Amino acid sequence: MATALVTGGTSGLGAEFARALARRGYDLVLVARNPERLDSMAAELRASGRSVETLRADLSDRADVDVVVDRLTDVARPIDVFVNNAGFGIHTPLTSADTTAHDRAIEVMIRSVLVLGGAAGRAMRARGDGAIINVSSVAGYMAMGSYSAVKAWVRSYSEGLAVELRGTGVRVTALMPGWVHTEFHDRAGITTNSIPNALWIDAGLTIESGLRASEKGRVLVIPSARFKFLFFIVRHLPRGVVRWISGKISSSRSNSVETHA
Repeated sequence: MATALVTGGTSGLGAEFARALARRGYDLVLVARNPERLDSMAAELRASGRSVETLRADLSDRADVDVVVDRLTDVARPIDVFVNNAGFGIHTPLTSADTTAHDRAIEVMIRSVLVLGGAAGRAMRARGDGAIINVSSVAGYMAMGSYSAVKAWVRSYSEGLAVELRGTGVRVTALMPGWVHTEFHDRAGITTNSIPNALWIDAGLTIESGLRASEKGRVLVIPSARFKFLFFIVRHLPRGVVRWISGKISSSRSNSVETHA
């Protein structure tokens, strides 16, 4: 039976990925920090007939990351699909004297993505098959502090990993959602009232777009025609205009950091 491992698999896009993969017939390995959420999500998926394993791990803790590496590289229990999803919104100013939030963002959304993606890539390459989906964001095209920088890194990393694994049977996809209807924005302290309804997209559509893109071997995917058109324009705007737009968006956000893992 095929198995998928999802980090941050108990809420937001991670939970939607877990549900969608379960519907496709995958057994699940869920990785998250909160044991109560892990138990609740596992019970939901088991009720649908899937086998579910849980790993309580804080991906800002390198020892916990190593535990997930061991699971990804377990030859006796192969992982067929790895969804590198865990993350959080971060709005601490880049000029803040306290870099704690930035340090944690680098550990969770850069270092662990690198380490876990590499581990999955090695294990899948040895078998000649597998899929890695890294959750980036259209924010990576913007200039909204650490979050934009991190998500731009995830996109670039995914492209590099795809090049490295080309021809091995391992597919690498970077999913770049925009404003998606999940609890992420509320938990991150992001004010959303100013975002037009037309810019919101459904979480289910977002996940299905990512999974279909992965199955087709596409490396970069922006869900929905609206966002594809919008960010085609953004990519061709002068960077000064992009910075101005980014400033307008950032002004509506609070100085907070909350996990969606």
